[in-house]
Amino acid sequence: MNRLGHESAALLGIAQRDLVKLLRDRPRLAVNLAFPILLIVGLGNVLQSSVGVVTGLDAVALAFTGVLAATLFQSTAAGMISIAQDRENDFTAELFVAPVSRFTLLFGKIIGESAVAVFQGLCVLLVAALIGVRTSPDRIGVMALTGLLCCLLGGAFGLVVLAVTPNQRSAMDIFQFFIIPQYVLAGVLAPLHDLPGYLDVIAWAMPLRYAVGLMRSVYFAGSPGYDQVVVAGPAVDSVVLIVLTAVLLGVGVVVFDHRERHR
Repeated sequence: MNRLGHESAALLGIAQRDLVKLLRDRPRLAVNLAFPILLIVGLGNVLQSSVGVVTGLDAVALAFTGVLAATLFQSTAAGMISIAQDRENDFTAELFVAPVSRFTLLFGKIIGESAVAVFQGLCVLLVAALIGVRTSPDRIGVMALTGLLCCLLGGAFGLVVLAVTPNQRSAMDIFQFFIIPQYVLAGVLAPLHDLPGYLDVIAWAMPLRYAVGLMRSVYFAGSPGYDQVVVAGPAVDSVVLIVLTAVLLGVGVVVFDHRERHR
């Protein structure tokens, strides 16, 4: 019991550190909030005049669900980059001397960055409500669970990227290389149908696609345009999210631990 309490305290302490860092870093907070809001308000309304007119779907709601999932995923993944900075400052070496498991330390980091992402997600939800995107309280509850999966997947994805990069600059470059294509091929702003064969294969390999797909499945459940919006289906998206998160988290912890031991 004492061991469990010790591990839990270490996990919460690391998570709290990341949340406090965000609240003190106002420029980062402002930029992280402004980007998804501009995508929803700006591109959502632009798409409404084209995609919305042709398909009859609410393009702003499409943008909202995609951007919400992408924000939770990207924010958690990008926050893991601070591990590279901690590693360069030898802070991780000091952490790994602590009498707690490596998994607890790294998972505490993911929980902390997930808390940061959830704060941003709440702001996105509020702005969406202000511009007319409506949803029911019970649906928000299911979306919250989906959002948690998005955060955990993003954290595991970010951990793997950081585990295989030598420094913070390389991590940033590689991270952008993996994130930007996902905004296009994960269908963040609009669902993807009838892609050319080679692009379809690449699109299905994008982790963010399943996060966006599940969020849309939850939001549009029972609506007339559900079949147009949902591609894989909630069952497939849920299974892939859970399995992929577990695999990436396991690989990330093992590789990061190995690199720290052999620095």
